[in-house]
Amino acid sequence: MRGKPRLTIRQKQKASQSAALGALLVMGAIGIAGPSGLLAWSENLRLLDQREAQLAALQKERAALENKVALLHPEHADPDMVGELLRSQLNVVHPDEVVIKLDD
Repeated sequence: MRGKPRLTIRQKQKASQSAALGALLVMGAIGIAGPSGLLAWSENLRLLDQREAQLAALQKERAALENKVALLHPEHADPDMVGELLRSQLNVVHPDEVVIKLDD
């Protein structure tokens, strides 16, 4: 009776080399086109620049708000800031004043 034909040593080596080459090709493809590969690198850098610009804008806005809060501190409020807020919130002006509204 004949069973399965046995593979020779050369055929086994060739099969293992082919499997290793296939694995290396897959890893190389993932390294180039994967989610953190070379092709995604420029997209990640663009997103990083965009987020840094957003962060800078938010930090600037926060600094402006912190300044406004400091000017309205109950113990030492800035009279000009208080007057400005009262006039803008209550729509109150003196007869001899001219109102100029600036958008922030």
